[in-house]
Amino acid sequence: MKRSAKLRLILADDHSVLREGLSLIFNALPDIAVVAQASTGEEAFQLFLEHEPDVLILDLQMPGEGGVSTIKRLLKKRPGAKILVLTAYDMDEEIYRSMHAGANGYVLKDTPREELINAIRTIASGQRYVGRTAGAKLAGRIGAPELTDRELSVLNCVAAGQANKEIADKLQITEGAVKSHVNSIMKKLGAQSRTDAAMVGLRKGIIRI
Repeated sequence: MKRSAKLRLILADDHSVLREGLSLIFNALPDIAVVAQASTGEEAFQLFLEHEPDVLILDLQMPGEGGVSTIKRLLKKRPGAKILVLTAYDMDEEIYRSMHAGANGYVLKDTPREELINAIRTIASGQRYVGRTAGAKLAGRIGAPELTDRELSVLNCVAAGQANKEIADKLQITEGAVKSHVNSIMKKLGAQSRTDAAMVGLRKGIIRI
């Protein structure tokens, strides 16, 4: 079957109004066509396999499987898939996780129309595209010390307001180990206190409560 000369897109976002609005914008262009729309990560995955679009435009926060998981799953099945993350989330960790997972681009939903269209064309051509705000945050995140899985668990507990003894009991470790993890977390995040570490973690999207 002859492939369309137009760039073929799939839009994946759980807000139907946004999908329909973007679809109208893109379909009015001479070189772009929306071939399918998805409201969940699972739908995006299945529709990609069915339509094999040039670019998948994907939100990070949708019902069921999250955006980052969808990116990893899709690239495992289709290593050449081109994915543009379009989201309202501009937190450092979300940007880093998306790009580290293999997304080709990251732009925010308040991005001007012309820039969004340029991002799509850029990614379709085989290049990467990261919006200015996201790019600055990504540059600051790359090379920063990573929290271990245990440190993430401890930080979540700290953010929930739990004391060291409570954290130790919950994670089945000693209070001394908790104190050691908290000190390491503060150092890695450049925080001055437990509360500051929790706030930094929430602000950067490292943890959620």
